[in-house]
Amino acid sequence: MIYGLLVLVFRMLNAVGGHRTTRVGSGRLPAAGGAVLAINHTSYVDFTYLGISARSVDRRLIRFMGKAELRRNLVVRWLMWGCRVIPVDRSAGHGAYVAAVDELRAGEVVGIYPEATISRSYEIKQLKTGAARMALEAGVPIVPCIVWGSQRIFPKGGARHLGRTRTPVMVSVGDPLPPVGTPDELTATLHASMTSLLHAVQDAYGPHPGGEPWVPARLGGSAPTLAEADALDATGR
Repeated sequence: MIYGLLVLVFRMLNAVGGHRTTRVGSGRLPAAGGAVLAINHTSYVDFTYLGISARSVDRRLIRFMGKAELRRNLVVRWLMWGCRVIPVDRSAGHGAYVAAVDELRAGEVVGIYPEATISRSYEIKQLKTGAARMALEAGVPIVPCIVWGSQRIFPKGGARHLGRTRTPVMVSVGDPLPPVGTPDELTATLHASMTSLLHAVQDAYGPHPGGEPWVPARLGGSAPTLAEADALDATGR
């Protein structure tokens, strides 16, 4: 019930902001059964567009994995409980891993950010193996997913544009990857798939003006390169 209410609230906020969301790749998220949804991470609000799209197009609810420390805020704790978010304690993550595998075996869609943190370069960072290990242990596919454009609204370390900006956002769901191979092999396959999907989404998105902070350096923007972004992350800034 709370999940549905939040979907309605975020739809209203998108309507107020004039954000135009386009979905690519209908029918690729399994209609039933468990699946790991591997999502790129470029902003603090990208999960909202994916959650709305999965509910509206695929009729699936996503069990997102989120940082346990967010529960320090009582309102956020209540929302996480209502949306059945799987809390992740980075100092002791095994419990979250076990909980996620159990949910996958029970037929749920579990959403995970395999980059582990927001990509300031807006490229696909090196991936952790957790998504692959979950899929292999539960025997479910990994579905790569890209959200593009939300970094223009609420990026990490950049200006927020939360008003009526009419920002276009694109959600793309790729072909499911079968749970085969070792965790490292499946993670490499996932990285290649997410990178290819990201480039296709960027090509379809429209103009990427040169020098803009939301545009990757590869496309002529002023966002840091992948190496520069990794260096910033290493400083903890």
